[in-house]
Amino acid sequence: MEVVPSWTPVVGFTLLPHVGSILGARIVKKEIPTWYETLEKPSWFPPNYVFAPVWGTLYTSMGYASYLIWKELGGFNEKSMVPLGLYAGQLALNWSWTPIFFKQHKLGWGLAILLLTTGATTATTAVWYHVNKTAAYLMYPYLAWLTFATVLNYRIWKDNPRKKHS
Repeated sequence: MEVVPSWTPVVGFTLLPHVGSILGARIVKKEIPTWYETLEKPSWFPPNYVFAPVWGTLYTSMGYASYLIWKELGGFNEKSMVPLGLYAGQLALNWSWTPIFFKQHKLGWGLAILLLTTGATTATTAVWYHVNKTAAYLMYPYLAWLTFATVLNYRIWKDNPRKKHS
């Protein structure tokens, strides 16, 4: 019987959130010079180069936090179903934002996805707090950034009435 090295789960969980961002980056790279640059953005909009390192840090943090939950609850089992299920749901919502906003140019739907993501992430964090406080604390910067991203998406949606297709 083959034994999985002890570092495999921590690396796998930590890298998992990056999968969606790697796929989404191809869409973003194509759309920035053609469509995205034509959008009106607020004066407080951060430079484009800020987004990749921020998201990279947040994905690493949430991935490691999910590992802590998995480890604390003894792997995939009945006890971990809700905490890890909520996490998987918010991650799927997070990954869905890029193709909806950037590829389909659905600014309003992007806002709806961010609101759902924030709600699911808040629920995930609340449940995790009762399992492993460190894991929950690792989600706080992500929640703060989701709040900022939601306000930014809202402002872009409102400032580009002819560019919204939703």
